[in-house]
Amino acid sequence: MSDDTEFEDVRAQAKSALDAENLDSIYLGLLHEDGAPEFYFGSTVEGRDLHHAAVDQLGMLTRVLADRSDLTPEELANLAAERADELAVQ
Repeated sequence: MSDDTEFEDVRAQAKSALDAENLDSIYLGLLHEDGAPEFYFGSTVEGRDLHHAAVDQLGMLTRVLADRSDLTPEELANLAAERADELAVQ
């Protein structure tokens, strides 16, 4: 399967998952061809539950990206923390 086909399949799966009515928390991060980041976060949970939801989402993303790159989860997390400090939330 080509990278373009795989990307389109994942994109279609994600669009379908967004239609689920039983979501508690959602994060969507977009990286445009020009490198511009765009990100959205929404949640129906608060306090400690929000903390756990955020950690779960970060963990899932870290695991997937580490599996697809030459980085360990720890290396990836360190780089992501550095980048997070540079990003402005709008």
